[in-house]
Amino acid sequence: MGLMDSLGLSGLAGGVQRMDKRQFLFQMLSFGMIVSSALMIWKGLMVVTGSESPIVVVLSGSMEPAFHRGDLLFLTNQDEPVRVGEIVVFKIEGRDIPIVHRVIKLHEKSNGTVKFLTKGDNNSVDDRGLYAPGQLWLTKKDIVGRARGFLPYVGMITIYMNEYPKLKYGILGLLALYVLVHRE
Repeated sequence: MGLMDSLGLSGLAGGVQRMDKRQFLFQMLSFGMIVSSALMIWKGLMVVTGSESPIVVVLSGSMEPAFHRGDLLFLTNQDEPVRVGEIVVFKIEGRDIPIVHRVIKLHEKSNGTVKFLTKGDNNSVDDRGLYAPGQLWLTKKDIVGRARGFLPYVGMITIYMNEYPKLKYGILGLLALYVLVHRE
């Protein structure tokens, strides 16, 4: 008995060999439609919410107890003024990953511009140590969005797949195997 037989995959190998070009093309077209639909939904959410990233996952415990690691946040980025107490997602020059923290202080200049300072609820100090060198305040251009709602722990799968890349490839492999076995 061979390895394929012992794993119960001998029928799968024969099925893959029997797949003709039209079936393969149809499968790839279906996959392409799913991917393009997801991208259109994402772009539509960007337009509706005014945010470059309408959904983010909380990656650390710095906002506990308000948000926990793995919570999925829904963002908007309308033209309303930033207020103290509001939870914002911001990007810092030189950092790839946005940060989710609360606005704790506003600094209004005489020319009408507003700068603000943030801090994680679970942190003992403000975020000036996280900002770019020489930066003491955030401005509107740093904001990715404002938290408007959340789903608890839904983003944990994203965290696990980033922390354990083998898990990501295992899930992709299982999905591919499922598609091959359950095709018509």
